[in-house]
Amino acid sequence: MNNLNHILITGGAGYVGAALVPKLLDQGYKVTVVDLYLYGTDIFDTIKDISNLNEIKGDIRDKSLLNKALSGDVDAVIHLACISNDPSYELDPTLGKSINFDAFIPLVELSKENKIKRFFYASSSSVYGIKKEDQVTEDLPLEPLTDYSKYKAKCEQILLENASDDFIVSIIRPSTVCGYSPRLRLDLTVNILTNHAINKGEITVFGGDQKRPNIHIEDMTDLYLFLLEQPDKKIQKTIFNAGYQNYRVKEIAEIVRQTLGGNVKIKTTPSNDDRSYHVSSQKIKEELGFEASHSIEEAVIDLKNAFDKGLVSDPINNIKYYNIKTMQNIRLH
Repeated sequence: MNNLNHILITGGAGYVGAALVPKLLDQGYKVTVVDLYLYGTDIFDTIKDISNLNEIKGDIRDKSLLNKALSGDVDAVIHLACISNDPSYELDPTLGKSINFDAFIPLVELSKENKIKRFFYASSSSVYGIKKEDQVTEDLPLEPLTDYSKYKAKCEQILLENASDDFIVSIIRPSTVCGYSPRLRLDLTVNILTNHAINKGEITVFGGDQKRPNIHIEDMTDLYLFLLEQPDKKIQKTIFNAGYQNYRVKEIAEIVRQTLGGNVKIKTTPSNDDRSYHVSSQKIKEELGFEASHSIEEAVIDLKNAFDKGLVSDPINNIKYYNIKTMQNIRLH
């Protein structure tokens, strides 16, 4: 395990973290989760052995809490916590900045002070902005369109500047994640369309020509496990896109329909949302040998199985599956 035994995950009770934590525990890691648990405190209730899991309910803006969580035997940080996606961020830009950017600087500083060996940062493929290139690679200039993506890009720069021989840093630019997680989000492209197809019997596509890069949550979580195993020299000051399939939203809708049997109606309406992202994940394949392998179709089937098993309560109306609705319903100040 590369002498890494204890992993701290900020936002570990979120969509990706909730699927990642059980995998880390299964691999023998000790895990500390720092999270506000806005979407429920029962995220890890189905894990049978939680003896190596330490859950800290708290705010990453609390420096004393962070310092206490990082002290001791923590070896690596996986930083997932943020106000996630543009609409949620734009509800309260001041709040968004305080969590996504202002809290990042002390987190990095405290990680170095506590002699954390590795720091993995979940950035976003949205930092590229809208590109004309067919293959959006990691060496293209960043042209973020929104404050959310601008601060993601700034955090990348800060992290790279803090890298040292004993502080190994790596940045991941994930595509839009899809599939089932114990902390499910139904406000992500594939998940939205699947939910509506199954529980409304109709898919509504807004616009449809916007491209979205996608990655199955199994691949996303496997990637973090994979990175933990890599030698320092292979990942130091590296930036990797993490995606698999680039499709237009209307193409994703058709994939969802066909996967579910082809009987769902697709309705298209105009949209003023011109955000369109597509990325190449060739670099991580060539340099590290990692390639995503789980498809959109698998995500659709996984979600259908979860609905069929009753694992998702009131998927159309329950606000806990929708970040922006939950953010509207609470105050973090």
